[in-house]
Amino acid sequence: MNMTQKTLIPREINDVVTTLEKAGFEGYLVGGCVRDTLLGRKPKDWDITTNAKPEEIQKLFVKTVYENSFGTVVVIDESTEDPTLRNIEVTPYRLESTYSDRRRPDQVHFSDKIEDDLKRRDFTINAVAMSLSSGAIKDVIDLYGGFKDFESRIIKTVGEPRDRFNEDALRMMRAVRLAVELDFSIDKPTFSAISELNSHIKDISIERIRDEFSKILMSKDPKKGIEMLQSSGLLKHFIPELEAGMGVEQNQAHKFDVWEHLLRSLQHAADKEWPLDIRLAALFHDIAKPQTRRFSRETNQYTFYGHEVVGSRETRKILERMRFSRVIIEKVVKLVRWHMFFSDTEQINLSAVRRMIVNVGHENIWDLMNVRICDRIGTGRPKEDPYRLRKYKAMVDEALRDPISLAMMKRDGKAIMEVTHLAPGPKVGYILHAIFDEILSDPKLNTTEYIDKRAIELASMNETALKALGTAGAERKREEDKKDIEEIRKKYHVS
Repeated sequence: MNMTQKTLIPREINDVVTTLEKAGFEGYLVGGCVRDTLLGRKPKDWDITTNAKPEEIQKLFVKTVYENSFGTVVVIDESTEDPTLRNIEVTPYRLESTYSDRRRPDQVHFSDKIEDDLKRRDFTINAVAMSLSSGAIKDVIDLYGGFKDFESRIIKTVGEPRDRFNEDALRMMRAVRLAVELDFSIDKPTFSAISELNSHIKDISIERIRDEFSKILMSKDPKKGIEMLQSSGLLKHFIPELEAGMGVEQNQAHKFDVWEHLLRSLQHAADKEWPLDIRLAALFHDIAKPQTRRFSRETNQYTFYGHEVVGSRETRKILERMRFSRVIIEKVVKLVRWHMFFSDTEQINLSAVRRMIVNVGHENIWDLMNVRICDRIGTGRPKEDPYRLRKYKAMVDEALRDPISLAMMKRDGKAIMEVTHLAPGPKVGYILHAIFDEILSDPKLNTTEYIDKRAIELASMNETALKALGTAGAERKREEDKKDIEEIRKKYHVS
């Protein structure tokens, strides 16, 4: 890491620091924004610390919000288009007392020294402060070896690990999250302390645990993150159901036990950069296999009948327990419930696929296909897109396509009978197909006015001539459908 290189800081951040300094105060960037800047990553938010007190900070800026017990003043910059720079947090140097609930300090005192603020921070890589000059890094204050740990790619606490984790037990999960987000390792004393104190995570609200867990899932290496949560003893305190899959062997189609299969399925979703709901479904899709496993003497293999049904119920329990949003819960439960649908293309017809689309929802069907892909890769099969999966996709595409049908017309058979005063019979159908043929050639004709006018004209024709027109329309529809289906199958290279 070359600290001599010029690292540009956004204008909005530099303006806040400059304003503080012109008023006679200090201003340093600190925390995650420093970490991300030194690693060449774009910070998601910016934190500035200063020796100014909250009321002094507020006097310096046009628009601010101050409503917390930690002294943080949010400086609002409405001139910027970058949402990460619209709300900039400025916090006085702080000293913190004991953490009797392992969640928050009992008391907070403001300080005049940056050194006091840095020593209360969690990890060395978050305890580096930067001063600025003309939009670039001027100086770095590094009291705890954070810069060295950046270079060694190590997560290490500031001071004694047990002290830091007794202050805020969520820091144990945050250590795992940072390790997988940054591709760092956790140093041995820090990891040993996590393993020793893992039960303290139960003192943390499930919402805070859920947020850290979600960030681990959304990292580039969630498999490693889950493995670290398990080996440190943290996982059993909030999702013990996952550990139940360890050592649970499967049948010949799988190379791995249920635990390893689920982690590999999750990792493939991460490799494809798929969203949180797919990653959760990939992680939980076989969650009920341990409790549904039976040994068949006839086939000399294990069976897991109904695991997708039981698994959807278990998934709901887990996600509700962790207070995920209703939208996430309903979608992930559906994906787990129906992930076994695509099993044999020779037994699945379009009617079955259409029913599946109704079950899982048009908006979710492709995500269900992606969960199926994760499931396949999780078995240890290297090929993501074999013929069978391509066939599945073609059938879904065919079932989803917007069909060229009479239902697209602005008027139906009942309306035609009303405007033409015809009784129910073949002639009504001939009129519909004849007008439909015209609309295929010119979609602009699909209006109530044109259809009514044309229906009256056609109703005056004799039935033989009208039948010829209607039959031609029906035949053209069949040809259009056939062309669409041929294009879909060509797209997926299937017959």
